[in-house]
Amino acid sequence: MKWSFEKLLGYKREPFTTHETVDLKDDLIHRYPETILDSTPFEVTAKATPDNGDIIIDADVKGSVTVPSSRSLTPVKLPMDFHISEIYVLTETALNRYDNEEVVLIVGDSGLIDFDKAVADNVIVNIPMQVLSPEEQNGKGMPKGNDWEVISEDDFNRQEKEDKNVDPRLAKLKDFKPSDDDKT
Repeated sequence: MKWSFEKLLGYKREPFTTHETVDLKDDLIHRYPETILDSTPFEVTAKATPDNGDIIIDADVKGSVTVPSSRSLTPVKLPMDFHISEIYVLTETALNRYDNEEVVLIVGDSGLIDFDKAVADNVIVNIPMQVLSPEEQNGKGMPKGNDWEVISEDDFNRQEKEDKNVDPRLAKLKDFKPSDDDKT
């Protein structure tokens, strides 16, 4: 989806609207090979509204990506449904009209808004830091190897509690504290 900035400015009475399906699989895998394993086409419903010589684009995006589990690296299909709100301006001085909290982008010399790139960037931004397979979410399928294993926090706390049970013959040693006079 590439739109001419000048043509979008021409929609003064009603905003430009579109509903498209975009296939970003090749671009996502090429740009983010460690993060994206696969991708379905994304349904994009967008509205571009001219505002004081700038273009405000609001879009809803739906699709899914396959990413590696953050625990075991097994592929996990992750449904995505998010909103994009971006403002496009022609000059750097126009950036001063907006707060730092708003996403404002300068349109290049070509005068084209490449919204496919914006969708791809937002796909990456909307991937959670922790992605677990259904088995991992249920506490099953923890990775393990020779002399090591990943355990849940509950199992760890249980082991810590068991380790605090001291041999009764050594229990009196915990009361033993050397005095400062003994340090000579």
